[in-house]
Amino acid sequence: MTQPKLTRLELQIMETLWTRGQASIREIQAAFPEKKRPAYTTIQTVVYRLEAKGALSRVKKVGNFHVFEPTISRASAQRRLIDDLLTLFGGRTQPVMAHLIGSGKLTLADVKEAEKTIRQLEKKEKRQ
Repeated sequence: MTQPKLTRLELQIMETLWTRGQASIREIQAAFPEKKRPAYTTIQTVVYRLEAKGALSRVKKVGNFHVFEPTISRASAQRRLIDDLLTLFGGRTQPVMAHLIGSGKLTLADVKEAEKTIRQLEKKEKRQ
């Protein structure tokens, strides 16, 4: 299944759902910082758009409101974002890595974790 492309606000809403598991529109709105909190109707519109995209679904109705939960994982949404980013660079990872290193956002722990993942992939390939 193709992962839906998500906007920044959609990702913020999904982050609330990934963290909480389930939430109503009011609970999603309340999770935003007070100074940057979108209007209830804005959250409602975006939640319904996410539902149409298949990123979340209604799980129950309590009184006059619905409770929603994510239908896509945080990891799959992140993979989609990274794939989209790499597309902007013609599929090349080097410019992205150079930026992460230059900005100091790539830590030694990140490098060690990447090396560990590479070793695991190498072992997996040898077994096949």
